[in-house]
Amino acid sequence: MLRAWLITLLLVPAAGAQIALPGGPAGSLLPGRLPGLGLPGLRQTLPPLTNTLHRRLRRLEEARKLDVLGLLHRYPRLIAADPQGNPVVRGEVLALSPTDGALARASTAGFSVVRVRSLEALGLRLIVLRAPRGVSTSRALQELRRLDPTGTYDYNHIYTDSGALLEPEGPRRGTPATAPAAATADLASAPRAALGLIDGGIDTGQSVFRQQVIHQQGCGGAPVPSAHGTAVASLMIGRDGRFAGADPGAVLYAADVYCGKPTGGAVDAIATAFAWLAQHGVPVINVSLVGPPNALMQQVVDRVLARGALIVAAVGNDGPAAPPLYPAAYPGVIGVTAVDEHRRVLFEAERGPQVMFAAPGADIEAASIPSGLSAVRGTSFAAPLVAGLLARRLRRPDPKAARAALEDLMHRAIHLGTAGRNTVYGFGLVAAHLPAHTGRTITASR
Repeated sequence: MLRAWLITLLLVPAAGAQIALPGGPAGSLLPGRLPGLGLPGLRQTLPPLTNTLHRRLRRLEEARKLDVLGLLHRYPRLIAADPQGNPVVRGEVLALSPTDGALARASTAGFSVVRVRSLEALGLRLIVLRAPRGVSTSRALQELRRLDPTGTYDYNHIYTDSGALLEPEGPRRGTPATAPAAATADLASAPRAALGLIDGGIDTGQSVFRQQVIHQQGCGGAPVPSAHGTAVASLMIGRDGRFAGADPGAVLYAADVYCGKPTGGAVDAIATAFAWLAQHGVPVINVSLVGPPNALMQQVVDRVLARGALIVAAVGNDGPAAPPLYPAAYPGVIGVTAVDEHRRVLFEAERGPQVMFAAPGADIEAASIPSGLSAVRGTSFAAPLVAGLLARRLRRPDPKAARAALEDLMHRAIHLGTAGRNTVYGFGLVAAHLPAHTGRTITASR
């Protein structure tokens, strides 16, 4: 998307170097808000920003808005924007487990049922309602909330990926790094873990998946391979010669929520994916997608977490001053930011209390379509590494075991930035040795 192009453009003036504000450890950005963006506070903690950096930050902040405008321009009959400018499926409103009486009132008001999603594993039922003819999506949502004040209704928001393949037209010719021998031996002797992925479809014909077990769901039983889903999956379970993902011995349950459609990544598809993974007892789920807060999404996430599963999510690439993105910012979700090979937080990575861990998300490679490896960049590609590490520690959904797995990873994290947990790196860097690199490896201190 345009956002990926803009991020690349922002880095060009620095001759490929990581861009960071002065004063932060290891090139990090200190906690705070950026002046000039309606978010006061940082001016007291950092030296004045240069005009060039101001312009770069503003361009980064506008990138998602430009993405949305592009969607609206290309698919005006399918996609609309909510009052905050987030993309939604035009004319659709979601209802979570509505009563028969509420549905009857909605029908009388001119609403019709488009789809029914039975989320049995989570004890929920999701109804997709079509707005009456001539009624805007926003007005339709207001009307449903008026008709049923105690019910849960929201837009069918569209969530987008949180990273980019920097060389989408062909694989890199670089040499990937070798996975540590000790880690490979541990994987060979350990029982197979289960990992969940909510993303685009996976190209299972890629060589990194040759000996891996992948169960795909969605798109009427015919998932559509995507570059983003394939890359993220390879960092979770891929293995081919010297390339190895975070947990190559794991069985992957992958839900395609895009299916190559303009409205792909909608909340109803993501909720269905969560329910499918819960049904199969998957203990660790990676979501490298981002979007706005959504009442139905939050309840689905809460149900999954209550079962004792762990949800790992990318915090997003909208910039250090951007509002938090979801599901990473929901309580209990493990938000992951990204660092480069020098352990510096990516310029575009979001900051905030939602950041729990940092992992490599630049100067690394992942599987590309149709073959080979491509350079990738973004928090999308850091999150799957953390998910793979947690899957080694959690074999089934269990609240007590999930807490123990998370605490163990916290203790193993390499601390970066200011003392204690901080809004840039969270508890610190994990998975420092795991991704495939462009001929180099990051040396882990523990």
